[in-house]
Amino acid sequence: MSKVTTEVEQLVTPIVESLNLELVEVEFVKEGRDWFLRVYVDTPEGSIDIEQCAQVSELLSVKLDEVDPIEQNYFLEVSSPGAERPLKKDADFEKSIGQFVHIKSYEAINGMKEFEGYLKSYTDQGAELAVQIKTRKITVLIPKDKIAKARLAIDFSAER
Repeated sequence: MSKVTTEVEQLVTPIVESLNLELVEVEFVKEGRDWFLRVYVDTPEGSIDIEQCAQVSELLSVKLDEVDPIEQNYFLEVSSPGAERPLKKDADFEKSIGQFVHIKSYEAINGMKEFEGYLKSYTDQGAELAVQIKTRKITVLIPKDKIAKARLAIDFSAER
């Protein structure tokens, strides 16, 4: 995590908590010539609305103007993490048991580094996924220390 994202996380956390919201992620990225400070927030139920995002944006803007932790010009964006919300904390994984997820690992497990499937459990050992490989359904345990990135995913193969 960069110095900027750490500082912004410290500034925005009390704001988000005071509004009974949840901080999902803070990003500070350069796209083309422009810098973007992106703050992703949600409700515990996963149903944030635009007014709540605007409220966080207004309160955070005041704090950023006071503290001024970012030297260059940037655009502030506060939004929902969307349907493919990242899973960062243990609590994120625990809330997502039974849901379809995408996990990338730092090293190959069973010859693969990317997995999509239903999260069966999440323990100190790691994330246990029910994945389908061609016509076979298997269970894969991805150790916690091997998880590079994880997010909710959309199961396009599910029958509706």
